[in-house]
Amino acid sequence: VGGRETQRPDTPTMASLGMLASRKLWAGHGSMRLRFMSVMVDKGGLKIDSRLVKVVKEDIAPGTGIDPEHFWSAFGKIVLENAPRNKALLDKRDAMQLKIDEYHTPRKPIEMPEYKKFLTDIGYLVAEGAPFKVETANVDPEIASIAGPQLVCPVDNPRFILNAANARWGSMMDALYGTDAVSEEGGATRSKEYNPVRGQKVIDETHAYLDEFCPFAGVAYKHVTAFSVEGGRLLANGNVLLSTPSQFVGYNGSASNPSSVLLCQNGLHFELLFDRKSAVGKTHPAGLKDVSVESALSAIADCEDSVAAVDAEDKVNVYATWTGLMKGDLKAGMGGGKVRTMNPD
Repeated sequence: VGGRETQRPDTPTMASLGMLASRKLWAGHGSMRLRFMSVMVDKGGLKIDSRLVKVVKEDIAPGTGIDPEHFWSAFGKIVLENAPRNKALLDKRDAMQLKIDEYHTPRKPIEMPEYKKFLTDIGYLVAEGAPFKVETANVDPEIASIAGPQLVCPVDNPRFILNAANARWGSMMDALYGTDAVSEEGGATRSKEYNPVRGQKVIDETHAYLDEFCPFAGVAYKHVTAFSVEGGRLLANGNVLLSTPSQFVGYNGSASNPSSVLLCQNGLHFELLFDRKSAVGKTHPAGLKDVSVESALSAIADCEDSVAAVDAEDKVNVYATWTGLMKGDLKAGMGGGKVRTMNPD
């Protein structure tokens, strides 16, 4: 009951039947799911739920170069080697807790020197060791050195995980056009159809952002009619450099007529996208159709606070979701035949 797989000692035939049944019982406004014992398979000296065996073989192992049988063999050795050690540690903790409970049972006032000696005598407190340092390596700059937004989402929800991954980049113009960041005064109302008055306000606001964070030396973005790259430097109108040339990171397309330009400020990137044939680009003097802004740099895939993965069915979902995230092929149904996927790199 409650999502935990249990084996009733008075029903031994469940194991031989190898049945997995799931029934959801509705009571008032709540529900309770009953799960019965599933098929268990011998792997590496362990009893493994067949659904876990399947997800490792069909979803996780392919592409890693690791044979599933080798994985289970190695995993079994780790478990069998460390299970007695873990039990010994848990027994030690229980013994300590029993002594602490007995100490507090009389509810006598605590004398700190005496109490500290007691905790030391039972091994709960130990002498402070010598100073030491812990060094890390190969940590992505998004975690180690760049300050930026971070999302938290449950690892058992593919849709939320996809939202977090895809939030790495966002459209500045869409954000400005669709929110109250831009006023609706002067006919710049939000509507289902594209409003060119509001569109111009969005372009003006975008120019203001770029002038503030990635300015050119001597020309405002609203006066730029062409971008080009020469000698590894970004030029506006053929001869104007960025005020800080090192903000130019790279480009796509041709040097004389790039399809996109990547700029960087304080470790966060702006990608200027050009297309003179697009609805927005054909109204812009330089063909700018959008600015893609680096947004949520990282995400915590929460495995604890908002997740209850207690049985094989839950864990298969978690492992499959994480595998899809790592391989880049994670999908989530959105209803109505729509499917959400990860944005390309």
